[in-house]
Amino acid sequence: MEMGNELKIQIWSDVMCPFCYIGKRKLEEALSQFENKDSVAIEWKSFQLDPSFSATPNESIIDHLAEKYQKNTDWAKTMVQNMTQNAKASGLDFHFEKAILANSLHAHRLLHLAKKHHLSNQLEEVLFKAYLTDGKNVNDLVTLKELGLEVGLEFEAIEEVLNSNMYADAVQQDQEEAHAIGVTGVPFFVIDNKYAVSGAQPSEVFLKTLEKAWEEGQFRSKIILQNTTDGTSCGIDGCE
Repeated sequence: MEMGNELKIQIWSDVMCPFCYIGKRKLEEALSQFENKDSVAIEWKSFQLDPSFSATPNESIIDHLAEKYQKNTDWAKTMVQNMTQNAKASGLDFHFEKAILANSLHAHRLLHLAKKHHLSNQLEEVLFKAYLTDGKNVNDLVTLKELGLEVGLEFEAIEEVLNSNMYADAVQQDQEEAHAIGVTGVPFFVIDNKYAVSGAQPSEVFLKTLEKAWEEGQFRSKIILQNTTDGTSCGIDGCE
């Protein structure tokens, strides 16, 4: 496929953001119904909700939310329960009671390595699951190495990134780009550099936006081979 024939979706997201994981599922549901899904290219962008965050040992997410929003713990518990139910509707199993609060910079730096190797979608998935379902510390270098290897990144490349400050500037650049276009929260989706969808909207919203962008753009679908049996053809080694 020629570069100009892909419908591009840019997604600003933080791995610590539960609605970003839900939004990922909503988009995937929409894509499953989009007849031109094979002509869509997704680019993940870094957005740290709190770049200066420093975790307090053993702080629960309930206490953190109550303090952050200056509410009581009952309010925070209700918020978490509602989020958990929202996630279940998208087939996700959140366990906030196991969540380890952490700064997400290292995870975002590793995501930029994954982007270089066309594995960012896979790494986003395992990072979301690690934090929101499995209760893993996504700021822990050993954990990040394991997750990077799980999606197919090479050990030496992971080591080089995590033992340095590599890609920190790329994370900052994504953040600045988000602020420049008015992004104040995530997930934030930009489709064909033309339409934006803010938040984990219903899949129908994504599908309608995709269809609108496709109709208005000058895109061509990938050619899908219909026959599955061998036929007469010629290749570089001759004709059969």
